[in-house]
Amino acid sequence: MEPESTKTHGLALFGEQRGKRGVWIKMPIELVSLVEPAVKEGFYFHHAEPKYLMPLPENASHRVGIGAFVLNEKNEVLVVQEKSGGFRGTGVWKFPTGVVDEGEDICDAAVREVKEETGVSDRVMEILAFRQSHKSYFDKSDLFFVCMLQPLSKEIQPQEVEIEAAQWMPFEEYAAQPFIQKHDLLKKISEICAAKKEKREYAGFSPVATTTGFSQKKSYLYINSQCLNLED
Repeated sequence: MEPESTKTHGLALFGEQRGKRGVWIKMPIELVSLVEPAVKEGFYFHHAEPKYLMPLPENASHRVGIGAFVLNEKNEVLVVQEKSGGFRGTGVWKFPTGVVDEGEDICDAAVREVKEETGVSDRVMEILAFRQSHKSYFDKSDLFFVCMLQPLSKEIQPQEVEIEAAQWMPFEEYAAQPFIQKHDLLKKISEICAAKKEKREYAGFSPVATTTGFSQKKSYLYINSQCLNLED
């Protein structure tokens, strides 16, 4: 019987000879013994699922996150203090934030994170801005979308595990926090939010429902809809 290391080495050579940049090996859980030979031949873990492991030289390149700017009719913004992470114990009030789940739309993630952290129901109005950074979480790139939301409820019920406190705060009080003023990114975001609050001429991106390709799979196109006559 041919040694397993010879088999994986042969796969790698096959890829190189055909000018391929990568060779996928999907290993069902029943063949877990093949992981070590594959790693010895230069393969890396790409992703793992409950019943299989996928080795490949590189894995996903980006993480996607959201920040939720929720403004009520009193010009109060929904803010939280976190129990964990870099903001733990700092006393800083911040927007609800979170990570987009696999298969989840950006706007759906914003609504979900606000509901989970504060108990407040809302709907997305616009994506105001986004930031791309590199060598961030786990040395991967990071996309962070700032979403403006309209609250559909007022009562706050903070999540006990992650959130120390949550409240409606006058926007000016939020923006005046020393940490916000000294943090270049957060200061710029607060200036954008102030422009929207004061109804100055700043237009973000609105989600427009559409379909993709032959599959007609539902997706969203994010556009400056204020300049176009498009229906959702």
